[in-house]
Amino acid sequence: MSMESSFKPVKIYVPEGSLGVGIFPEEVGIAMSRQPDAMAMDAGSTDSGAAYLAKGVSKNNRRAVKTDLELLMAAQAKAKIPMLIGTCGQAGGDLNVDWTKEIVLEVAREKGYTPKIAVLYSEQSPKLIKQKLAEGKISNLPPVGDLTEETIDSCLHIVALMGPEPYFAALEAGADIILGGRSSDPAVIAAFALWKGAGVGPSWHAGKVSECAGQATAAADGRTGGFIEVDQEGFNIEPLNPTNKATVNSISGHLLYENKDPWMLTEPGGVLDATQTAYEQLTETKVRVTGTVWHPKPYTMKLEGASGNLFQTLMIIGITDPNVLAEPQVFHDRMVQVLHARALSATDAQEGEFDISVRMYGWNGVNGVPPPEDTPRPREIGAICVITATSQEMASEIAKACNPYFFHMPIRDGLEMPSYGLAFSPADVDRGPVYQFELNHVVSIDDPLELVRMEMFDATAIKESINA
Repeated sequence: MSMESSFKPVKIYVPEGSLGVGIFPEEVGIAMSRQPDAMAMDAGSTDSGAAYLAKGVSKNNRRAVKTDLELLMAAQAKAKIPMLIGTCGQAGGDLNVDWTKEIVLEVAREKGYTPKIAVLYSEQSPKLIKQKLAEGKISNLPPVGDLTEETIDSCLHIVALMGPEPYFAALEAGADIILGGRSSDPAVIAAFALWKGAGVGPSWHAGKVSECAGQATAAADGRTGGFIEVDQEGFNIEPLNPTNKATVNSISGHLLYENKDPWMLTEPGGVLDATQTAYEQLTETKVRVTGTVWHPKPYTMKLEGASGNLFQTLMIIGITDPNVLAEPQVFHDRMVQVLHARALSATDAQEGEFDISVRMYGWNGVNGVPPPEDTPRPREIGAICVITATSQEMASEIAKACNPYFFHMPIRDGLEMPSYGLAFSPADVDRGPVYQFELNHVVSIDDPLELVRMEMFDATAIKESINA
């Protein structure tokens, strides 16, 4: 019998797409009845913007994350299988990871669990990133330009996306629970299967498809968990909710999720190639995937850095004025011009120190692109004036100067002065710092562990803290 035919498939339970979203307890029971070899899940992403990295906080509230961890840690303790969590605390910076670690330790103390915990940190110092830049190790990803030291210095926190190798190190160290900093979303799912010797292409593809748990299925409720079985030739995937289905269309289509190319997926150390992948509907709920290939390439880690050096003030109005609704784009363009001129004439702000935009929800507030000329006029519009400046004081002063114009400007001169519906009083709402991503670059490294730090928490120490 060949080694390939005798390989025992690696079974991995993926409870949810993001820790804290909410786990169905009955699904945990179904998953554990199938005797998985490991649990793995993502806990964050960049989907919700740069604030969570810049501030070191989670989008999900603490109680929700703790509730999920209580369910999963109980299952882990009983089954004695590894549990891997990537991009902890939403953004995977050191503060985000430590926040998750404290919740895990709290649950362990309260329930009397004594797992061996590995914590993987991937936050980088500006000094190190500048060194890599000087060595020519950093390159840009379109559409941004080359990285500068000034951009590095503007970042409040910088992380490098881990591949699976740090998780290998934690597993080899005997960790029961692994809390990872910023990681490639598929990597944390693929890691255990790769570590056990499953096929490289199938492991990465299974990781990609299951990174958001039930989102790759045909479910109306995408919160359902998923179950994958990875071997050396391919993988099987199915949801845990018995009313849900994995289909050939839902599984194959997930390669388009957060990926511009439906056939190729670039990850640390290689490219996933699905050009020859085959999908088979095994049962009404289960899909078999084979033929995916992994092409090794020089190892790189994507860098993410977030800044918070600009400030905003908002004003919101509701518009039902028929003159505005007849020509929304004309109104928008005139309003932006008038407010900009008002800021320059009524405050000390200078060109280049501020920006004013008006977002017309109900017309083009989402994409900012003027609709076709034959677009029916809206019934009402919600307009948000967004004033961005180099200080909160300046943004606030500009808002106060622009207030009468934003709330009362007619669409053209000569018309009676209108009054639009203000949402709040006071009308101007100081939003505070504006957080944005500054880095879209990769760093070349020789060792996948070079930019990662691992800390271990021994079960004995946890037990002592319980008894203290």
